[in-house]
Order: sequence, then structure tokens, then C-alpha cells
Amino acid sequence: MAYQIIECVPNFSEGQDSNIIRQITGEIETVTGVRLLNVDPGKATNRTVVTFVGNPAAVVEAAFRAIKKAGELIDMSRHKGEHPRMGATDVCPLIPIAGISMEEVAAWARQLAKRVGEELQIPVYLYEAAQPDKNRSNLSVIRAGEYEGFFKKIQLPEWAPDFGPSVFDARRGATVIGARDFLVAYNVNLNTTSTRRANAVAFDVREAGRVLREGDPITGKPVTGADGKPIHTPGRLKAVKAIGWYIEEYGIAQISMNLTNISVTPVHIAFDEVCRSATERGLRVTGSELVGLIPLQAMLDAGRYFLEKQQRSTGVSEKELIRIAILSMGLDELAPFKPEERIIEYLLANDSDHTLVGKSLVDFADETASESPAPGGGSISAYVGALGAALATMVANLSAHKKGWDGRWKEFSDWAEKGQAHKKELLSLVDADTRAFNGIMAAFGLPKSTPEEKAARTAAIQAVTKVAIEVPLRVMELAYASMETIRAMAETGNPNSVSDAGVGALCARTAVMGAWLNVRINAAGYEDRQWVEQVLSRGKDLEIKTAAAEAEILRIVDNKISS
Repeated sequence: MAYQIIECVPNFSEGQDSNIIRQITGEIETVTGVRLLNVDPGKATNRTVVTFVGNPAAVVEAAFRAIKKAGELIDMSRHKGEHPRMGATDVCPLIPIAGISMEEVAAWARQLAKRVGEELQIPVYLYEAAQPDKNRSNLSVIRAGEYEGFFKKIQLPEWAPDFGPSVFDARRGATVIGARDFLVAYNVNLNTTSTRRANAVAFDVREAGRVLREGDPITGKPVTGADGKPIHTPGRLKAVKAIGWYIEEYGIAQISMNLTNISVTPVHIAFDEVCRSATERGLRVTGSELVGLIPLQAMLDAGRYFLEKQQRSTGVSEKELIRIAILSMGLDELAPFKPEERIIEYLLANDSDHTLVGKSLVDFADETASESPAPGGGSISAYVGALGAALATMVANLSAHKKGWDGRWKEFSDWAEKGQAHKKELLSLVDADTRAFNGIMAAFGLPKSTPEEKAARTAAIQAVTKVAIEVPLRVMELAYASMETIRAMAETGNPNSVSDAGVGALCARTAVMGAWLNVRINAAGYEDRQWVEQVLSRGKDLEIKTAAAEAEILRIVDNKISS
């Protein structure tokens, strides 16, 4: 079974007392198997959003301890804050990240809710995927009336808690626990202090829209349907919840949004739609802020979106795409936006996975020149291939921005995207090759005293040897594939950079030939000869095709330089 990872994002009704916040997060960090990713306190909302990940059992244990500690430290009878809330731990969602289904996560959420209700005697409501009764699965519906209204609400038969006592706890309030998809909490800043005007924008964009009224759209009598309930005019954006509020800490009004499905409404579309609505109402968006974490792809998509609007090449580095996204949405207006702290994949990344590509050029060269056998020719081949793809990408980007070629920006942008993809994967193989070599050395060092130990050692050697063949073979495939972009840039790219395309071709062939040597030497030690013959046949074919492609590209380059 694949390793299972879930995320937990509890919201605690305390955003001002750092000592209380530290005690709550300290409980999370006492649990082995979880990693605390982010703590995001808000003074005006008096609310802290905490994010941690781990295996399901560990995450549930950490969540229980945090909920218990929050109930001990937070007195809801004294709580004031801008954000809707109903308990010390207001909401505690579990979110599938890897190797686990939503149904499984929902089961873990119900297990947590049951334990909180029974052991801590806190009223608990289930929501989203964990709630079997869809009439009460929406968080805003459950939380309607907030803390102040729950003294009466909890006594209604239809609002009996799913777990815990049907008596409202004045100090700890009630808690909502559930399972949901990844949600992005996102606020857009306005150049106004008016909550009413901010709400008007929020009603424009949110999926629920606004109540249809007779005459005046704000003060008019609500129009009701046959069932007697108010009729809503839908907003512009699907999978978006939004309200307007005033943040005294910043002296501005904001549109506070929950993007419940960023594949339906991405963050950049939400930002632009708020800008459109604000402009229509005489307001101006000045920036935005992210609450908690965001997936890497969401930031990359945003960067590409804003570059495309400028008719600029999107085939730039991951780092540059993120920078463009931050600038375009003003994500650093209220506080610095640090990608390494706000993008979930960066927080989960293991630094040991990038021990070589993270080095400076000098340190990489020094490491290669040292007495250690790794990094060796395999890693160098992958890196040379990455440089070849990078040169092709450079020519594509220069061509996309060449004066007089404005109408061709998309053509070259697409080539640059291909080049970036090849470069990125080849860079990942720099470290992968060294890890494969180190794996072989570790396997040879296993004990071999007994027949069982000998068998286990042989199996381990064979497993890592196969990886040590597959990695350089993949280098060959990618370096050869990159020659399509290199050739296109030699033929149609910026003529001032044709020599760079030629150097790219030389790098690509070097990568293929160097990786081919590694494939052959490692294949000699692999026992499955039928598989080896297939690999060697594939490698020989790539060697021949690459030599031909290099010769053709260099012919094109020579002709252009000589003319």
C-alpha cells in the first residue's frame, strides 16, 4: 500500500496571544509522524490557522491534543474577532494529500470527532465529506448564529451535535470536524474602509450571489420563491465563498474568500474577477494575501496566466513564474510572501533530495573533483543535458520577445515551455544518479553471513542496479527529446542566438553519449538479460538518432553563421 499522507488545518479562536498559540502548536509537535508546516495568526480576526501533515493516525492524534489544549486555554465567552466562529477550535478539516481517498479521510475525521465528543465532552458537528446528512454538511450553515447563537441552536432537535453533549459549553464552544478537498483561503485588499461596499463585491463574485430584492438592490424587500425562501441571484464564480469585512489592523476592507475547488476557480481568476467587480463599483484592488498554504501548481498557473495576458513567454523558470504571480496579485502588500514558507510542496520537500543541484557551480565542480566516486559521469551527463535544454529555452524566450516578432510570441513560448520541462527533469536526474550509485554501495555493504542474508543482499543489489540503469537511460531519452527544441531554435529562432542553439546540440549529444556509457557499465551487473537486451537496444537507437540530430543541427548553424 502506498504511503498515506493527510493534511490538517485547524482554525483556533486566538490570534493575538502568542503564548497560547505556541502551547497549542507545541502539542502538535509532540506527536511523532507529523510535521508542522505553517502557523498563521490574524490579529484582527483573532484567529490562527495551523497547517500540519503526516500519516493519518499521527495527524488525528495531534489534532486531538491540539483541540484539547485549545479548550483549556481559550475562553470563548471573552472572544472577539471579525471572522465567523463558534468554538475554541472552530473548525478542524482533514484533507487527502497522497495515497489516500476522500472516503478514507472522512472515516478518520469521524473517528476524531467521536473521540473529541466522548473524551473531551465538546459538542462536535461533522461537515463536508464526513457528514452523511447533506442538509447539514455546509460549514456556513452549521456555523450560522455563531458562538452567541448556539446556546439556543444546540437545543433544537435538528441541531443536536453528531458527537458530544447537546449542551453548549460556554468556555470552549462547539467544534466542526470534517474531510474536504484542498481549500485556499484568500483575501483581496480594497482601497476602502467600507464593509458594505466590500460585501457588494463579495456578493458579485461568490457562487451563492446575493438575495434578489424588489426595487433597491440593498434595502428592497427580498423576493421569495414558491417555498417562501428568498431567491438568490448567483455570483460570477463557482466553488467560491466570500464575504466583505474591515480589518482594523491594516485599515482597509477586504474580500475574504474560500476557494473550495481551485481547479474550477483558480486563485488568479478569483483575483481578476474581484478586480473587475471593484472597478465597476468605483473601487480599486491594491493587493491580496494568502491565509495558510497553497499548492505549487496554483502559483505556476497564476504566473503563466499573467504572462499570457501580457503576451510574454510562459517558458520561464519555476522561480520566475512564482515571482510574477506574487507581483501580479500583490501577495506581498501586507507582509512578505516567502514561497519556501507558503507553498506546500516546498515545505514538504526533503533537502537531501537536492544535494547537488542546490550547490553553487563552484561547489558542484569541487564536489565532482573530490576523492568521492559520486557525483560521477552519470550526474555530469544529466547536468550537461540540462544545460543544453536551458540554452534552447533561452533562444526561445529571446525569440518570443524579439522586436518585430510580436505576433510569434505564442509559438516561441510553447517551445520555451518544452525546453523548461526537459531542463527540470534532467536536473532532477543529477541527484537521482548519485542516489542510485550510493544505493548500490549500500547494498554491497549488507551482511552476507547466512543464506538468508546473502539472498537479501543479492536482491537489494539487483533492485538498485536496475535503478542505476533506468536513470541514465532516462537521461538519454530526455536529452535526445530536447534536440527537437534545439533544432527548431536553430532553424526559426532569433538569428543572433543561432550559435547558442549549436552549443545546446553539443551539450545534448554529450549527455546522451555520457549516459550511454553508464547504462552499459551498470547493465553488465544485472541478471535479467532479456530486460538488459531491450535496454541496450533502446540505448543504441538513441545513440544513433542523437548523432544524426546533432549533425543536422550543426549543419543548420554553420550555414547561418557562414551566410
